[in-house]
Amino acid sequence: MLLLDHVGARSGALRTTPLLYVPDGENIVIVASKGGFPRHPAWFHNLRANPVTYVRVGPQRRKVRARVATPEERPALWDRAVAVWPGYADYRARTDREIPLVALEPA
Repeated sequence: MLLLDHVGARSGALRTTPLLYVPDGENIVIVASKGGFPRHPAWFHNLRANPVTYVRVGPQRRKVRARVATPEERPALWDRAVAVWPGYADYRARTDREIPLVALEPA
């Protein structure tokens, strides 16, 4: 579990959201599943508007830059995400949207 700080795209308010994550070398990958609901989670829209932010993993706080995983990266990252939390496969079955995978790279 990590804590993602993100700034509201419209409000400019600082928010913090707890999320599961997938380690990927120096990067951290988070899944914008929103439980399989039809829309992306608010934090995803906030990161698109303000991609440089901070995450806390355990006691460590890291500055990161968010980007959506490329189509080439996506299959392997999705498999790793499902291995971390098998429920992601159920979420995918509940929605017609492609669930974004967000890579958080050191900034």
